[in-house]
Amino acid sequence: MSEQREMKEASPGYRTVTIFVAGIAVIALVALVTVGVLQNKPLPQKYKYGIVMDAGSSHTALYIYQWPAEKDNNTGRVTQTDSCRVDGPGISSYASNPRGAGESLGDCMLKARQAVPSSRHGETPLYLGATAGMRLLNIENASASDAVFQAVEAALHSSPFSFRGARILSGQEEGAFGWVTVNYLDDRLTQGQETTGALDLGGASTQISFVSARFDGTESPHNLMTFRLYGNDYNLYTHSYLCYGKDQALRKMLALQTASGPTSLSDPCFHPGYIRTRDYSELYASPCVARSKPQASPRNFTLKGTGDFDSCRTAVKKIFDFSKCNFSRCSFNGVFQPELQGSFGAFSAYYFVLDFLNLTDTSAPMETIKDKLREYCATPWADMQRQHPSTKVKYLAEYCFSGTYILTLLTEGYNFTADTFKEITIIRKIKGSDAGWTLGYMLNLTNMIPAEAPDAPPAAPRRLRVHHGAHGPAAGGPSPLHHLHPQQDSVLQPAQDRMS
Repeated sequence: MSEQREMKEASPGYRTVTIFVAGIAVIALVALVTVGVLQNKPLPQKYKYGIVMDAGSSHTALYIYQWPAEKDNNTGRVTQTDSCRVDGPGISSYASNPRGAGESLGDCMLKARQAVPSSRHGETPLYLGATAGMRLLNIENASASDAVFQAVEAALHSSPFSFRGARILSGQEEGAFGWVTVNYLDDRLTQGQETTGALDLGGASTQISFVSARFDGTESPHNLMTFRLYGNDYNLYTHSYLCYGKDQALRKMLALQTASGPTSLSDPCFHPGYIRTRDYSELYASPCVARSKPQASPRNFTLKGTGDFDSCRTAVKKIFDFSKCNFSRCSFNGVFQPELQGSFGAFSAYYFVLDFLNLTDTSAPMETIKDKLREYCATPWADMQRQHPSTKVKYLAEYCFSGTYILTLLTEGYNFTADTFKEITIIRKIKGSDAGWTLGYMLNLTNMIPAEAPDAPPAAPRRLRVHHGAHGPAAGGPSPLHHLHPQQDSVLQPAQDRMS
């Protein structure tokens, strides 16, 4: 028997079978181990992405957002993963060179290609929303506005992303989507908490939006938006003031000061020792002030700073009209505004100006804030340049005006008192995402906010359910906000931006 066993073991066939069986056993063991390891190892998270370009009056910025793919349209948390500031001015500045508007976006689009996984490029929605700068250009020269958009669209169509269109947002949309962004990022919508008001300040317009329990649209119905988000109803007051962004507000103040066509102007909103020659045609090259250009004026005037905060504030107040109000209460220029309610988040230029001035602590006494502005404005221009050598001269020269304007807008314009001013938080980011309208815009267009709470019975996803005041387009109740394509109006009809 032992001889037979030795003969079998010595035969080639026996050895082959033994090796084959042993190999199968090893493969099976490796497979079992691998399955066990994979079962205990968490699978990598898959994400979807969205891109929104904010074409503002002074510059364009690109924002990239992501959310868990398996939670799309329901409870997926959207976060900002990257951003890019386009070099150069806003696209409205390319009216005489439309092609340059599209070309200016190239570097940021390259950054987006690198930031979004290539496997997701084709399904990643890309939107461009233009705000007050393009609103003004469209008023001034509609054909130039169209040419700029054509160039921008051509550039974005050539990207690997799913370009969904470029359009001008109404001021009311800008304000409403900013409010959505702030409250979404702060988890106030999903939890049904008291919401935060939104204060947005750009170069050409400014927006105020807040929920008011006392505002039902009876007065000034076009300022009312009714939202149903995550099973909760919100009555949102929102208004946008065209020509009251900080850059256009400065134009308005200078226009009042040069109404007689002087060759020299002493301006309290600029530092002592600041001198600059200004061109009358350049100053009045905006629909916000064009009609007030003096009939007979020299080509230039010399602007000389005197650095007096109190006199600056007096000059700034003159661009507001507080003399008329046909409602129970108003902000300025005869615009209805209900009583302020709750806390507010102030972002965009509010943050950048007040952060530079070290005035983001709104809990400080109002007189302390004024004293700091007095000291800042009175600082000689030579000292300012020496202290801030890396700051662009244009911005550095205008911070005295911008800080004074912000304080005047909030207290005189929007009626914040010394006590309610402390309810304002100056913010740039919330949980890593920039505050602004872009996230709220994308949340709407990608169906990321359901009207009903996530634990409600399954239903087809709907966009923000909105109706517009007592006389809105959906007389029978809230209606979904339409998908926003270029040149397509929204159910959310724009309020009339005030240029006066």
